Amino acid sequence: MADFNKDYYVTRLRKMIECETVSKKDSFAPDEFMRLRSVMKELFPLVHEKAEKMYFSDDCWVYKIEGTEKNDNILLMSHHDVVEAEGEWKYPPFSCEEHDGKLWGRGVFDTKTSLFAFFQAAEELLSTGFEPSYNLWLASSHNEERCGDGIPKAVEYFKENNINFTLVLDEGGAITEPPVDGVKCGKCAMVGIHEKGRVTIECEASDTAGYGDMTKPRKKNPVERMTAFINDVQTENIFTVRINEPVRDMFTYIAPHLGFPLNFIFSNLRLFGPLIVKIMPKLNPLAKGLISTTCSFTKIEGSSASKKCTATAYFQPVDAEDFQKDKEAFREKAREHGIILREGELDEYHDSADITGKGFSYLKKCIEEVFPDCPVVPYPLPSGGTDARHLRAVCPAPFRFAPLKITNKQLGLVHQPDENLDSSCLTEAVGFYKHFIKNYK
Repeated sequence: MADFNKDYYVTRLRKMIECETVSKKDSFAPDEFMRLRSVMKELFPLVHEKAEKMYFSDDCWVYKIEGTEKNDNILLMSHHDVVEAEGEWKYPPFSCEEHDGKLWGRGVFDTKTSLFAFFQAAEELLSTGFEPSYNLWLASSHNEERCGDGIPKAVEYFKENNINFTLVLDEGGAITEPPVDGVKCGKCAMVGIHEKGRVTIECEASDTAGYGDMTKPRKKNPVERMTAFINDVQTENIFTVRINEPVRDMFTYIAPHLGFPLNFIFSNLRLFGPLIVKIMPKLNPLAKGLISTTCSFTKIEGSSASKKCTATAYFQPVDAEDFQKDKEAFREKAREHGIILREGELDEYHDSADITGKGFSYLKKCIEEVFPDCPVVPYPLPSGGTDARHLRAVCPAPFRFAPLKITNKQLGLVHQPDENLDSSCLTEAVGFYKHFIKNYK
């Protein structure tokens, strides 16, 4: 099969975008998802002919193309569900129209383009008679946007059958503008190696609750007490603040590409660590979330006349060990205000991907060969939720990287109206995955 041009790829991707595979809470409407499954079979007949196909939950796909080395497994994954296309759109959200060199539509970045690209790459390679020396797995979840059960059920299957992966490549990172000012190159290949944990704790103030610190004036109204508690948690910096290993790795990799004095500062983290902790939030609004547990309060209910006020505290810890100390600080603050705490439904933490082994070394090499002007920078995602986090149980190296060039403005439109992506990304992405699949040994 010859190399194809951008227009050919756009036409094929458009068929996938036209399928309105919207993730909805607590329900699954199969029609559009089954339509997409038929489209994939039409677009990629060789993949469907050669691969062993498995399905988990309502519509999580796992394809296995068997290679000559039965014990080496590589997984490329994405998700085919999208969030709802609410709000005012410049162009119809499920049309994938091309204007001004950009493709517009729900899912063009998050994440049907990467899904299309690695299926297209596998299809083109199979057409030449290519046979991998390893087992090539392709997967896509139908409910990633809802933190659903698709990939977790696939992981259960992998565990039960003793299937482990040398490398997993999911979406999450991309080729974007540098995370700090002063980087000499235009864009960096940001490879996600870690996601913050996700924990909820239910908080309650009531007339019958005890009051811990009698030295403080008592606010008898539960709403007042909850308000004071929330204010203290968010203003008193009660959580651990430090540069942990994923952030240290990010600065180590980016330091050579910074101008003076930042290159000197970030190359000497032991010396300048305390200074960096102070200036990071000024360099990037999201930086505080990389060096400390964050806590936000949701579902606050109560009134001045009520005998009870409740709130849900949503935590995103960077480090599991630090979070144990942070939870105790949170509990102590709750005791001061007479707040009762109960563990919530959500409590998860996943270890970082290993960047010292073969998996990261190979991924880095591929990125440098295909995108030589974009330095590779491992980094912790400022927010979590990708399916890759579940794969840590069966792979030391689950990475989040889609080979798509995107601006910060475009990145800000993910999950918003007018999601768009440069159409030139398609040929680059297919080329990257072909290089990745073909050259792994």
